[in-house]
Amino acid sequence: MSEQEQQSKPSKSDQGQTMSRRKFLTNSGYAVGGVVLGGVLGYLLPKGKKQPAAQPAPQPNENRNFNEALMFFNQEQYMITQAAVERIFPADDNGPGAKELGAAFFIDHQLAGDWGFNARDYMQPPFYVGEKTQGYQGRLRRREIFYIGLRELQNYSQTKYKKDFPSLTPEEQDAVLTAFQNDDVKLSTISASGFFNLLRSSTLEGVYSDPLYGGNKDMKGWVMREYPGNQMSYTNVIEQKFTVMQPKSLRDHL
Repeated sequence: MSEQEQQSKPSKSDQGQTMSRRKFLTNSGYAVGGVVLGGVLGYLLPKGKKQPAAQPAPQPNENRNFNEALMFFNQEQYMITQAAVERIFPADDNGPGAKELGAAFFIDHQLAGDWGFNARDYMQPPFYVGEKTQGYQGRLRRREIFYIGLRELQNYSQTKYKKDFPSLTPEEQDAVLTAFQNDDVKLSTISASGFFNLLRSSTLEGVYSDPLYGGNKDMKGWVMREYPGNQMSYTNVIEQKFTVMQPKSLRDHL
């Protein structure tokens, strides 16, 4: 054997280190239940029968509504809003109320977006108190108005009934909301009636808006009104009398 071949041939100690490295990698892979694939480590594993890859645990097949996730409210604010919208649009014999229809989630999502920031409104001074018919004329954005209004709903409920607003009876909740509607509650930063009107209009929007935006769950708000939603065409019924159609959401066309 030439001197060059003797130099290129690995020594017994080098061979022992290589085999130990192979054994370590193989055992480590088995120990953590993983499989080493490709790369610089792949060629170090001995050739042999492949171990079956671990299969992920089966997930339950649930109908998840990903619109039901808070984006702006904390849990307390959400609970107050949910209780308030249900009194504004309660469930009755005609169908579900705002709570079941997800109006509180709709409001939460809107406040987290451009609407909550008044992104399309003129918000520069000077600011003057306008007439009631002119709507809000101040510097606060809608998300700030809701933040203050929900806090004051809670404070008023605690002062008058010694309970949080969601814990009040329906009659007591109606009395609190009526006091806000009539400006019987005097607030220093916003108008109580202005907040109530914003809450009421947002509730109705959440009940009847497209489900894509978080409310009108399962289009039940439209079903109550026999509203067809977002149909692509009416050519097949345009010459007929009034026809009740299964409503469609914008999501159906995505």
